Order: sequence, then C-alpha cells, then structure tokens
Amino acid sequence: MLVIDIVLSFVWAFVIAVFAIPSIIYVAHLKNLLDEPNFRAVHTNLTPRLGGMAIFAGFMSAVTIFGDVTPQIQRLLASTLILFFIGLKDDISSVSAFKKFFVQILATGIVMFLGDIKINDFQGFLGIHQIDDRFAYAFTFLVIIGLINAFNLIDGLDGLAGSLILISSTAFGYFFYRFGGSEYAPFTLVAFCLMGGILGFLRYNFHKAIIFMGDTGSLVCGMIVSVMAIQFVQMKAVESAPSIAVAILIIPVFDTARVFGKRIFNGKSPFAPDKNHVHHILIRNGLSQMQTVLVLSVINIFTILSAVALAGKGDNFMLWFYMAYFLVFFVLLELLAKKRTNA
Repeated sequence: MLVIDIVLSFVWAFVIAVFAIPSIIYVAHLKNLLDEPNFRAVHTNLTPRLGGMAIFAGFMSAVTIFGDVTPQIQRLLASTLILFFIGLKDDISSVSAFKKFFVQILATGIVMFLGDIKINDFQGFLGIHQIDDRFAYAFTFLVIIGLINAFNLIDGLDGLAGSLILISSTAFGYFFYRFGGSEYAPFTLVAFCLMGGILGFLRYNFHKAIIFMGDTGSLVCGMIVSVMAIQFVQMKAVESAPSIAVAILIIPVFDTARVFGKRIFNGKSPFAPDKNHVHHILIRNGLSQMQTVLVLSVINIFTILSAVALAGKGDNFMLWFYMAYFLVFFVLLELLAKKRTNA
C-alpha cells in the first residue's frame, strides 16, 4: 500500500469529522437531542451525544474511497453500519439493553461467519497454538462482544474513550504497516481511517466537551478495534502478538473486568451502573478530567512499550507479567477507593 493512500485516507476522515461536528451540534441543540447529567455523569451541562455520527462518516467514506474493500472489509463495514443505526437510535430515544445486545450478536456473526474473522491460533500464548473451529468462534465472539462493551463502558469522561481508541488504532496501524505487508494492507488503512475520524472528534471532545461520542461512536469504534485486534493476534510476523494485543487494550479490558468482578462479588448485576470505574476513582481522588485522561493514556502507552520490549522473553514470562500488572493495578485502585471513602 502506498503511503500517499494512508495519508489521504487519514486526512479525509479527519476533515470530514472536523467539519461535520459543528452541524451535528447545531441540529442537536435545535431539536433538543441532548444528554442530561445523571448520578453517574461527570458533566454538568446538557450536551449532544451524537459525535459518533461524524466519526462514522469520516471513517466509512475514507475506507470506501481510498481502501481496498476486500470481502473481510465489506463484512466489517456492514457490521459497523448495523451498530451505527442501533447506536444512533439509542442516543436519540434510548434502546433496551436486550435489543442492543441482539444487534451486537448479529454484527458479530457477520464478521465471524461471513467475513471469516476469528482467532484460531494463539501463537503459543498460554501454551496454546492452533485451536478447534468451535472454540475459535466461541472465543472470538466473547472478544468482540467484550471489547464493544468495554469501550462503551469506558466512555464516561471527556476525551477518555476517544484517546484510548486513538492509541489502539495507532498501535495496530503501526504493526499492520510495519510487519503486515500486502496481506494486512486493507487493515492498515482501516486503522488510519479510524485514527483520522477519532482525532477530528477529539477536537471537540476534550474537557470541556461540547459533544460526546455516544453509543453511536462507542459501538462502532469497539467493533472496528476488536476486528483489528483479532487480525493482529493472527500476525505471525509479530513476536508475542497476543501479549502485545492485551497491552494495547489494557485500560478498557482491565476496567471492565474489574468492575464486573466487583459487582458480581457484591451480589449485583454486572450490568448495574455505578461510579466505580477507574476514571471515577481518579476523579474522586483529586485529579481533573484532563489529568485523568492523561494518566490513563500514559499508562496505556507505557504498557504497550513494556510489552514490546519484553516480548522476546517468551509467553510464560508475559503471562506472569500481566498477572502481576493486574494485581498491582487492582490493589492500588482499591486503596485509592477506600482512602476516599474513609476521608
């Protein structure tokens, strides 16, 4: 793939998002399509939550204009289109959790069964190599559904979800371009198109945000990132690719696992909303929204660089590394949470 195609697709997605958002904000205020603050919200003003429309417009148009729309890319675009509409309806008039989950299953089925996008080789991670198709589909389903909802749940602070998606797409885009060759060229462009759309959105989403991503954006971006993660895990040219993929997605994955685990332990539904996410804890301990986004972004980048540096030590070492990482991170957050509660 030519560098000029990558640059043009990135710039196109960025420009579309940047110029679309002011019009979306105007119409949202005109039609009173605004997000009202609630007990979980950090914001205090009525704010549009249709930023995902601009991200999707920039991404979709850039991919179809500059990209090589292979059968896999076709299925990815089809699944994002379905998620876009259910997310849009939810942002405007709300949709039941069951309906959203059903559409997520449908979108996941499209990329798995029609696009043949699945994890069928762990590359030796956890001592696992090639796996049976039935397990591959089951595990891939959990990965896609899990990541879609992880990015949806982490979207609770100005600029946070957008920054983590930007970091993820940048990392995957780099590896696809550097090691993927022509086989992964379509996904290289997908990564840079998402980067452009997200960057254009972040222009208006950093504190104090004048527009939110909404479910329209988080569901679509979660699907795109999950598919890129699956493709990346299958790259034999990258040593310890599964371990590095975990590092790239560390913040949303860790936060979702931690929050769900705590809710279940306390006898609550894992889907019951609360203010125990990592960004809530950091905010309660005195960090501003911008500082919280910066801290979590730096942790994400540091974890990626550490995983790349340590990849040569083998998958067993990486397994212990992540176990220690999760334990330390969990203990620190619990100490911060209890400190604030006692205060």
